[in-house]
Amino acid sequence: MSRFFNGFDSNVFLAPMAGITDKPMRRLVSSMGPGTMVSEMVAINAISRKNPKSYRIADVRDEPYKVVVQLVGGDEKLFADSVRLAEELGAYSVDINMGCPVKKIVNNHSGSWLMKDILQASKIIESAVKATPLKVSVKFRKGWDNSSVNAVDFAKMCEDSGAAYITVHGRTRSDFYSGIADWDIIAAVKQAVKIPVIGNGDITDPENAAKMLRHAGVDGIMVGRAALGNPWLVSQIHEYVNEGKKPRKISISEIKNALLTHIKELTDYYGEKMALPLSRKHVCWYSKNLYDAKLFRETYMKINNFADAISEINRYFDSCEQREQGEGK
Repeated sequence: MSRFFNGFDSNVFLAPMAGITDKPMRRLVSSMGPGTMVSEMVAINAISRKNPKSYRIADVRDEPYKVVVQLVGGDEKLFADSVRLAEELGAYSVDINMGCPVKKIVNNHSGSWLMKDILQASKIIESAVKATPLKVSVKFRKGWDNSSVNAVDFAKMCEDSGAAYITVHGRTRSDFYSGIADWDIIAAVKQAVKIPVIGNGDITDPENAAKMLRHAGVDGIMVGRAALGNPWLVSQIHEYVNEGKKPRKISISEIKNALLTHIKELTDYYGEKMALPLSRKHVCWYSKNLYDAKLFRETYMKINNFADAISEINRYFDSCEQREQGEGK
């Protein structure tokens, strides 16, 4: 039996990121060690009509680890239908997105918009909870803007409406992803509710994650952008905060092999034609802080042949490794 809250295998979560935390990335991150995987955000109006793309994103039945499927929308009746479908498609838990700051989501009166409409937010949570035996969580922000910080009251509403746990991002909607995340508001939320709280925002490394746990007293950590090009980070944080194991240095050859594995996963899932353009953003993340990365990225962006892309990755990372070895002599 899991020693972590709500039966999860880890109290360290990979954050849901649209177009990024797809099945290929979840498989890779999970292969590196312990962590809890969360799907990309799935729109309820799309999944309820079984839109093929959205349906595929939500289908986690063949993944050998527990997956939280995140749903977004503003209609409580559609939420009930979508939660039931997510359950059929293998979700271990369902998360309701009430924090997405993106304009097209907000304009649809969903995502972080719901922080301005607590009554409707409550209806959605209650509807989802009644529709499924799965654990239902809510992810939200500090508030809509700095003149309407309401995370504590919102958290209490989530608890009263039946949420099993919540995730709090320490920025307002108007902040988007700029500035410094407010860990004090996350601590205040933790003090205000009895259900488990996951802290999100500015978790960049294992030491930083441990600081969040100490500062806010949260039950779990959610890692977002820092995991881009770093599939080891989630498990490194898990091992550091739960076992006291310090992270080891990842070699350039390991970075190369992880990127090649990531691209293979993309290819298996999307096919070569889609995998090549999708790989470009990942190549940028994996090469971050390496020698002459700018030129490598520029070269890679111009490649339109899959074999040439793999060849260029091998050439670049091998040259970085040789350079590092030469400097170490």
